[in-house]
Amino acid sequence: MQFLKTLFWVIAAIILAAFAHANWTTVAINLWAGLVMETKLPLVVLVAILIGFLPTYAMLRTARWRMKRRLDNIERTMIAPDPIPAETPVAIVPSPLEP
Repeated sequence: MQFLKTLFWVIAAIILAAFAHANWTTVAINLWAGLVMETKLPLVVLVAILIGFLPTYAMLRTARWRMKRRLDNIERTMIAPDPIPAETPVAIVPSPLEP
């Protein structure tokens, strides 16, 4: 399984490198107040992917963390021993037939 993960990441890196090589052009990004930033296109694409990926990843991690905490609490309550009930005192009632 580790081999398949490594193979996937190697193929993804090769595709990314081929994309970056084929699109290595300078693009102008108009910011505010007439400010223009010139950068390479692969950097713009990478920043756009990270802007979309990071909030989703943060939500996933927090949801997994919350679920793990809930599961740990449930497991802890299941493992805890039940309290041993105290012996119920028996009331001794005198018989009405006794003098």
